[in-house]
Amino acid sequence: MATGWAGDGAVQDQIDATIKDGIKRARTKLRNGPGLSHCEECEAPIPEARRKAVAGVRLCVNCQEARDREERGVAGINRRGSKDSQLR
Repeated sequence: MATGWAGDGAVQDQIDATIKDGIKRARTKLRNGPGLSHCEECEAPIPEARRKAVAGVRLCVNCQEARDREERGVAGINRRGSKDSQLR
């Protein structure tokens, strides 16, 4: 019989689904292989230490920071049902 209430563990299932989606999205952005010696956007040289630290690096630090700021503005899916989260 349907009662209108969420079943046991429904909230945790939503949290788990959100985390899995976030991990999947982050993994698709990971690059492999050797990085570039110069930034693909501004042509600035990329230091060797950065190329060793970040596999498949294609952007200098300044361009990467700018891209990260742009991507932060894109909202994800809001699975929370509280009124407060919908007003933000």
